[in-house]
Amino acid sequence: CEHGCIYCYARNSHEFWGFSAGLDFERRILVKKDASKLLEAFIKRKNWKAYPIVMSGNTDCYQPAEQKFQITRACLNVFLKYKHPVSIITKNVLILRDLDIIKALAKDNLISVNVSITSLSETTRRILEPRTATIKKRLETVKTLSDHGIPVNVMLAPIIPSINSHEILPLAKAVSEAGALSIAHTIVRLNGAIGEIFKDWIYKALPDSAEKVLHQIENCHGGTLNDSRFGTRMRGEGEIAKQINDLVRLARLKYFKDKTMPKLNTELHESYKDGQMKLF
Repeated sequence: CEHGCIYCYARNSHEFWGFSAGLDFERRILVKKDASKLLEAFIKRKNWKAYPIVMSGNTDCYQPAEQKFQITRACLNVFLKYKHPVSIITKNVLILRDLDIIKALAKDNLISVNVSITSLSETTRRILEPRTATIKKRLETVKTLSDHGIPVNVMLAPIIPSINSHEILPLAKAVSEAGALSIAHTIVRLNGAIGEIFKDWIYKALPDSAEKVLHQIENCHGGTLNDSRFGTRMRGEGEIAKQINDLVRLARLKYFKDKTMPKLNTELHESYKDGQMKLF
């Protein structure tokens, strides 16, 4: 992914294809040009029961390459054609290019959007996520989507102790005011090759606080940077993790008490499996 976020868990998946999780991950972009056709064949299967499909569970579906290839736009058209629910995760304002399709999906409650915002500081954003949209533009994206009736959740992810953990409450306030209906978070975990990549980065980018940050991350994951334990790897454990999780709970109470994300519609798809409404 060209965004180059230093903490990204998807870096490890690039090694599966024979590339490095470091610079190769940011510079050698693999493109699945037939994704929309594969998607269409998948959701047309007779035994497929509609369930929200997430776009960007690995890398960002609106990273810069999408401007050229328009694969995500083609997939959204498939979801619209077959009235199938979809949820998008992105930190790129390119999503607004597809507002026409997104609005059409939203009319039938078939889409939700998760915008990733990890900091209100441009300095922090630039060192963590060097080729991503500015925080101002992301907040504007949340507002634009919300103003058009698109349900938006904001991902405060990952929370990194002593880097952005102090921003949870102001972040929650800002995204709520922009129109977000909810927030979600994870605590950073540095699995596989990411641990060494992150350590190399932090000693160069934040040398004075590097040791403190690394020790605090380890404190959240049983004394290790690499945490693959199901059930704890996203939320962490220990005192620092508890403080972070408690702050997120407080943020929800303060800024999202009367807001809820709607459940996506899974009922329409069965009648549209052949691409048009079945009357009988």
